This record gives sequence, structure tokens and C-alpha cells, in this order.
Amino acid sequence: MKFPNLHIKKLDWFIIKSFLLLFMATFFICTFILIMQFLWRWVDDLVGKGLDMWVMVQFFYLGSLTMVGQALPLAILLAALMTFGNFGERLELLSMKAAGIPLLRIMAPLVVVCSILCCMSFYFQNVIGPKAQVKLYTVLYSIKQTSPELEIPEGVFYDQIEGYNLFVKKKNKETGMLHRVMIYDMTQGFENASIIVSDSGKIETTADQQHLMLKLYNGERFANATELKEGSKNKTNIPYTRETFREKVIVIEFGGGFDMKDGSFLKKQAASKNIIELNESIDSLTLYNDSIGRNNWVAAIRNGYPEKINITFEDSIKREKDKIYAINADSVYNNSSKATKLKIKQSALNKVEQLFTDYEIKRNIMRSLDKDLNKHYISWWQKITLSISCIIFFFIGAPLGAIVKKGGLGYPVLISVAIFIIYYVFNTSGEKMVKEGEWYTWFGCLVSTMVLTPLGVIFTYQSNKDSTIFNMDAYKAFFRKLLGLRDTRNVTLKEVIIEDPDYPADYKKLEEISHECREYSSKFRPNRLPNPINIFFSEDKETPIETLSDKLDALVEEMSNSKNRKVIQLLNEFPIMMVSELRSPFKKRWINILAIIIFPIGITLYLRSCKFHRQVSRDLIKTRNTSRTLMERMVKEKLV
Repeated sequence: MKFPNLHIKKLDWFIIKSFLLLFMATFFICTFILIMQFLWRWVDDLVGKGLDMWVMVQFFYLGSLTMVGQALPLAILLAALMTFGNFGERLELLSMKAAGIPLLRIMAPLVVVCSILCCMSFYFQNVIGPKAQVKLYTVLYSIKQTSPELEIPEGVFYDQIEGYNLFVKKKNKETGMLHRVMIYDMTQGFENASIIVSDSGKIETTADQQHLMLKLYNGERFANATELKEGSKNKTNIPYTRETFREKVIVIEFGGGFDMKDGSFLKKQAASKNIIELNESIDSLTLYNDSIGRNNWVAAIRNGYPEKINITFEDSIKREKDKIYAINADSVYNNSSKATKLKIKQSALNKVEQLFTDYEIKRNIMRSLDKDLNKHYISWWQKITLSISCIIFFFIGAPLGAIVKKGGLGYPVLISVAIFIIYYVFNTSGEKMVKEGEWYTWFGCLVSTMVLTPLGVIFTYQSNKDSTIFNMDAYKAFFRKLLGLRDTRNVTLKEVIIEDPDYPADYKKLEEISHECREYSSKFRPNRLPNPINIFFSEDKETPIETLSDKLDALVEEMSNSKNRKVIQLLNEFPIMMVSELRSPFKKRWINILAIIIFPIGITLYLRSCKFHRQVSRDLIKTRNTSRTLMERMVKEKLV
């Protein structure tokens, strides 16, 4: 059997190499950031425990293994953005497209690479992740059980040693001597507490780090004399005992040092199970929860509805016989004394409170069971969604990089963080709603995927069509057009002029333009309010003002070859007419009709058109005045 010859082109190797180099860097960066976030969460339990380097190495190593599933999608997104951003910035992407290679073909080798990374993500989450999760939380549990490192501060009571409160006025850090020491010993209970006051002392830890030795000098000990009271006839004469010492040694049990605990109970958590174990746990938990709920329902029916739901013929006959001897409870209550009524009310109230407490406890138990079951569902779906997100994030990052055409760690990092925040918000919100039982499990776990998948499709389509979706110049032009802001002419004196302008012909054109401006103003009267019918229902065709604007632009372009500085200055005073805004707001007629039907939109578009009409009226006046001034300048300079 012959296998097909898989020939990978040099271009594919170049694209894969460029991506993998950036991916390895971004993966370590993302993992480091997630580890720091995880460390910040548990920093209170790590500080002051005197942990050795091996424990911290285990903590960071196991933590990094559990973060692989979360770091991979973010690293792929950032690496894809940077890779295609670099291609666009260095014009390599343009060269590939110029050679006839479409964007989807350029992305094809990286799709294969991301598919492999997707499978690796699933393997880590399903096989390595659960085992690392158990070991990591075993280490964290052991760290929590570790006694804090002994570091007694000055001027405050230190209560980290069980059964003792220590107060040190001053501490010599060089010799380790403690001055003016006060110790409250409450190991025998608060009523039998003893107080030790000494001039100085020193504290040491035994070699096995299981005991503390307090060496105190020149002090006194005050204690409750309970043992003397028991044998004394007159107990009031001996309130306490007093002991004076020159040197005293106190041995205190202190479980210092790190000791790895048994974390087998952590295997019951949802995050510590693979797909097969989660399926088995979901089945068993569902069966158990259903049995508990069924028992609660039967108990509620029995307490609230004593009659049988399915009544046989014999039961109905017995019920009719019982009606003969039925007692009217209202009449018995009304004929009772006040004391009896009070007892009846109190008995009923106690029963209701008891039932309410019982139902509240059962409800909390059911909520806890349902939340545990939902956690197993979330963990099952997470292994799928986090793996699929590797592909989705690539189809978001690669097209965005091709559109933005910016490499490095500038725009890519900002865009990656924004997209990841959107993903994180939807994912966290969905998981929270699933845990509370507000949403269906599949919907809450897939909501982030359903939000980002259309973004990937849109970005890929727009990038393949060379869209300017992230071109800031296009957005600036759109808003300038929307708000009626326009550019000014920028005609400068040219250093090299091939052909001088024909001033006599240009003089006649200026006369024609000035005359047409006067005629248009008198005929169409643009300074008046425009007719709504002409705005929203007229056909989209060229208007006389557009022809006039084209003539003016052509004249300015021709006269820009002038060597006269005064002429150039006057050319810059001609306005750029925004005549296209005098047409209908939209090219399609039915959209204009729909816009005028929707009242707020129609009014806004009409007011916008009024503004442009007044602006055109002012432009016509300015064009006539500038033309007259330019003609006078041409006569004065003897150009005509």
C-alpha cells in the first residue's frame, strides 16, 4: 500500500514557522499571566508559611499544567494577530495576494496547525488536567494546613500560636533577643489562664520544627490557683499563685514545616474527572438527585394533602361513612375558651414553622445537589468549548491581523485583550447561570462560542474581500460626511511647472462659474427650506450644482500651475462643495420611504438636509466673491 506524497510548499513552511515562533512566545506569556492571577488568588495562604523551593516549584508546575486549556486559545489569538499583522506591515501579505494566492489559502497551513493544537488542548484537559488538578489542590490543601512561620511583630499581640498570645515591646533583630515580654497562656481554658511577664527572652524552634522553646529571663508568672483551692478550706484567701524566676524555659507544641496531606477526597470534584468519569458521575448524581426529589415530593404530598390521589370504590364508600361522624373544626374553635384558642393557634404556628424549616432545609439540600450536578455538566462542556475556541480564536485573529496590518505587541495585544474579555464575560456569565439553574446547560456553556463564531465568520469574509473595516481614514471620512465637516483646499506653489495656465480662457471660465452661481441661487433658492418630497422621493440623478462643482474643481486644478503666489492664495479660498449631500439620503428609494415613515429618523435626515442646503447657499456666495476677486487680481497682474 502506497501512501500519498504530502508535498508542503516553502510558502507553507514560512507561514508555519512565522506562526509557531510567535505562538511559543505568546503561550508562555499567557501562561505566566494566568499563573500570576492564580497566585494572587492564593497569596494569603502562601505568605508566611516558610515553604521551601521544592514546594513552590510543584505549585507553579502543577498550576501551569491546569492553565494550558485557558492559555492556548488566547495564545493562538495573539499569535495569529501578530503573524498576519507582520505580514501586512511588511507587505508580504500583499505580495502573496498579488501572486494570486487568496487569504484562505494563506491561512490553510495554520488551520491544520491549530487543529492539532485543538486536539492537544482536549488531551490536556481530559487526561493531564484532571490529574494535575488533584495534585495542585492537594498541595494547596497541605499548605493551608501548614502552620505559619513564626515571625513575632513588635508592639502588638501575636496569636498565631494556638493557646498563646505573645506581646513583645522591642526586638533585637541581630541577637534575636526579645525585650519586655508578656505571654497569655490559655491552654487550660480561659478561666484557668496564666500570665507570664519577663524582662527579656529568646524564642527558638526545635530541630524537628514541632516545638518552640521560650527562654525567659527575670520575670514573674501569675496563675489561677485551682489546684490549691480544691484542698483549701478557705478558698477566698487564695485567688491566684505568683511565681518569680530568674530563668524559665517553656516548651510549646508548634507543628511547623510542610507536610503533604492525603488529597484523595479531591478526586470527587468535577474538575478532577475526565470525560468518562464525568459521564458516570452525571448519571449517578442524576439518579440520586431524582430519588431525593421524589422522596421530598412524596413527603410534601403526605403532609399537605392527606387524601389519597388515586381513590378506589371502597375508599369512596368509607369516605361517605366518615362524613356522618365529621366534626366541624370552625364550630369547635369558636366555642372554645380564649386559653384553648391560644393553644390551638400556637400549636398551628409551631407546626407551620416546623414545616417551613423542614422545607427550607430540603430546598437547600436540593440546591446543593443540583449545583454539584451542574458543575459536572459545566466541566464536561468546558473540555469541548475550550478546545473548539482554539479554532474560533484563530479565525478571529488571522483576519483581524490581515485587516489591521500592524505587528508587534501594540494593536494585537489591545485587540486580543478586548476579544478575550468579551469571551470571558460571556463564558463566566453563562457558567454562573447554569450553576444557579437559570439557563439550560448547553446554552450557558456554549453562549460564548455562539457569540464569537459569527465574529470569526464576519472577519474572515471581510478580510478575504479586502475590507476597510478597521481603516481609520474610512471611519473619519464617514463621520465627516455624516456631520457635514469638509476639508479645505490645499493648493501650493509648484517648483516645477510643465505648462502654464491659459489665463484668458480661465478668465472666461470664472465669468461662467460666477454667472451659473447667480442663476442657480435665483432659480433653486437653496437658502430656503427644502421640499421633503424632493429629498425622499426624487430620482437619484446628477443635479446642476454637481456640474458646477465639477467645473470649479477642474478650473482650480488647471490654475494650480500658476507661478503667481497671489493667485495660488485665492485658489485656496474656493470652497469644496458638498453637493452629493443634496441628493436623497439613501440610493434605494424604498429605504428613503422607510426612513421618512420612522418619525425620528426622517426628521433627523430632513434637518441634516436643511443644514447642507444652507451650506451650499453660502458656498455659492463665496464662490462668486472669490471669482470676482481672482478676476480683478488677474487684471491687476496683467495676466489677461
